[in-house]
Amino acid sequence: MSGKIEARLAELGITLPVPAVPVANYVPYAVTGNLVYTSGQVPVADGAVAWKGKLGAERSIEDGVASARLCALNCIAQLKAACGGDLDRVKRIVKVVIFVSSAAGFNDQPKVGNGASDVLVEIFGDAGKHARSAVGVNELPLDVTTEVEIVAEIA
Repeated sequence: MSGKIEARLAELGITLPVPAVPVANYVPYAVTGNLVYTSGQVPVADGAVAWKGKLGAERSIEDGVASARLCALNCIAQLKAACGGDLDRVKRIVKVVIFVSSAAGFNDQPKVGNGASDVLVEIFGDAGKHARSAVGVNELPLDVTTEVEIVAEIA
């Protein structure tokens, strides 16, 4: 489908990844009423993990920002699937949670989280502005740098 959001993606030069299939006993998204909850999405591109390691150790803040951005794009791909391919159904991004694999003493999780937040606003405009948590964790699956989940309101 092509609509306002698809046109915006094209304008930004963004191609959404193919939505990842679950690797365990969960669904990639759940719809209840007018809300879509994505499962946590990791920085996978073309079937391979793009970013591994801990922020504040072997990975920089810039790496974390790029990783969080990719995670958010993977969330949008799941959101698109939940909307039957029509991202114009997204009324707003309500909440974003960013998990950041962090070395001891690393406390710039909000800066890393901006990678996800910024791309959501770039794509959805004011409807992309959201409540957010950016949380440092000791480990993430597959040794990824970040994991992002989104709650969105849809029409």
